Order: sequence, then C-alpha cells, then structure tokens
Amino acid sequence: MLLDYDEFESPIGRIVFASNDDGICGLGFEGYEKRWGPIFERRFGTFELRHGRDPYGLKVILRKYFAGDLHVFDSVEVSLGGAPFQQRVWKELRTIPAGEIRTYGQLAKILGNPQASRAVGHANAVNPVSLIVPCHRVVGTTSLTGYGGGLERKQWLLRHEGAQLALAAWG
Repeated sequence: MLLDYDEFESPIGRIVFASNDDGICGLGFEGYEKRWGPIFERRFGTFELRHGRDPYGLKVILRKYFAGDLHVFDSVEVSLGGAPFQQRVWKELRTIPAGEIRTYGQLAKILGNPQASRAVGHANAVNPVSLIVPCHRVVGTTSLTGYGGGLERKQWLLRHEGAQLALAAWG
C-alpha cells in the first residue's frame, strides 16, 4: 500500500498527515509519524510512505481552519479503519460542532451504552486523524483530560473554536 504524507506548520506546531486512495488516514502533531509504523502495518500490512504529496489538498484546508473557517473539515474524506465501536465513536465525534464539547459519559450515552465511558476514551485516544475527527472536543466531567497532542494544544484548539466559556473552570 502506497501512502502519501506531508507536513504543515501550524500556530501550535508541526502537523504531519498521511493519505491513501480513500482519504486522510493519519493526522497528528510532530512526533506522531513515529507511531505510524505499527499502526499502518496492522491496518494495511506492507506499506510505503511517499513524502511531499498532498492529494487531498489538506494544507489548504488546514490553513483555512487555522484562519478561522471552523467548518472546513466537515467534508474531508477520512480513511480510519478501526473496530466497529471505534468507528461509531469517531463518526459521532464528527457531529460535535466547533465550539462545543462533550464528556466521555455523554458520548457513551449517545452511543447507547452509558457504561462505556472508558471505551469511548480509548477510542478517542487511538483516533488516527486528529483535528478532522475532533477528539479535542471531548473532555472529562471535571477536567480537560488527556490529548495526544498535549493539553496546551487541546486548550488552544477549544479556544480557537470558541469554547472559552466551557474552559473557564479548567484555566
């Protein structure tokens, strides 16, 4: 499997992303590409990365997002893989509007299993396409909780999207 990948310098650090014929299959912040080997091997078997190609125009899309177009990711094609429950969580994440947040418990209830907060958290943690599948919009009941890109980036992203009031209690 041939995967294209490229990089984008954002206001909150370098973003790396990869794509295949079905859409964006990997996106994360600097250092994330080091995790790609095992993730992509499990998913695709043998793969080859081709640097410097952006067949979906993601650099332009990212530029628009950071310039304030908070809906620019809505129609971006993604290729996520994952187990059926993970796919359901990731699909639901894409329905959370910019500027809004959900808790892990709220997502579990929406998915019809109120006891599945931890499973929702795990699916969030292994989301292969950060930002486009907005896992940063999910928080704990009393704190922001973890984010693969770091809590400072999570706070920045939520503020960028207009969720300041929700962040008041967490600094």
